[in-house]
Amino acid sequence: MFDNKTILITGGTGSFGKKYVKTLLERYKPKKIIIFSRDELKQFEMQQEFDQPCMRYFIGDVRDKERLRRAMRGVNYVIHAAALKQVPAAEYNPMECIKTNINGAENVIDAALDNNVEKVIALSTDKAANPINLYGATKLASDKLFVAANNIAGGHKTTFAVVRYGNVVCSRGSVVPIFQKFIDQGRDHIPITHEEMTRFWISLQQGVDFVLTNFERMLGGEIFVPKIPSIRITDLAKAMAPDLPIKIIGIRPGEKLHEVMCPADLCFETYEYSDHFVIAPGIKFSSRSNDFTENALGEKGEQVAQGFEYNSLDNPDYMSIEEIKNFNVKALL
Repeated sequence: MFDNKTILITGGTGSFGKKYVKTLLERYKPKKIIIFSRDELKQFEMQQEFDQPCMRYFIGDVRDKERLRRAMRGVNYVIHAAALKQVPAAEYNPMECIKTNINGAENVIDAALDNNVEKVIALSTDKAANPINLYGATKLASDKLFVAANNIAGGHKTTFAVVRYGNVVCSRGSVVPIFQKFIDQGRDHIPITHEEMTRFWISLQQGVDFVLTNFERMLGGEIFVPKIPSIRITDLAKAMAPDLPIKIIGIRPGEKLHEVMCPADLCFETYEYSDHFVIAPGIKFSSRSNDFTENALGEKGEQVAQGFEYNSLDNPDYMSIEEIKNFNVKALL
């Protein structure tokens, strides 16, 4: 579906954007791929790797609606990946996080509607479910904006959906590069904030593939959640550095022990498919279907049981230390 199409990625110089571009170029023949981001150095570096004729690089900030509006002219699909993601940084700089993650989301929606973009997928995070930190709260607000945008669209053809998944292995800011840095520096321990901490586990390629498929699945208004394994952070440390002791350093500001992707409070709106969940909109659409028991690919889902919650602690699928080793974490760095 991406052949001869124009795709714009906000925050496109990040880990996700680079892998997404690589995958698009390998599997499809896009007309244009537009990288929209604010860091000229990262764009320059990415341009050295991806200099195909279809590539375009736009300097711009999602806080700037006019720049977004111009960048989206003639665009078919948008992936909104731009965000301020560091949890402690958001706690100490709340207004900056709000301006990018909430106001920026509104600007992306308005620009997409003004340009009759066909489909928009916004990337979310497990931290947006039952948020306890500002980053999660801003992403929850962003999710709500993108879901409601399907009503705002009115007669426009633009449809909006959200993809939510857990920590991406080896992405910038994830725990794996931090552990590897300690190992490479010859430190005498691995720092862990709490010995009981768990996290969902997904590779960058899995995340990219999930987004690609959901462009075909989406009806508009869904929050897509993949079924992925959990890991114990202590097991990750043992897999990466079996000979180093673990030092507990205490939970950081805004950090959770376990992550949630489908809250129990939304069980009446959550549908289970073979390899993913869909959280249906709580609002009713006036001009679109409110039936999310079947997606655009014809896959069928069933409403989950009352009280069901998809969280990293109770997840039935856990990776063992040996499985983490076999995942070949170092090869992804």
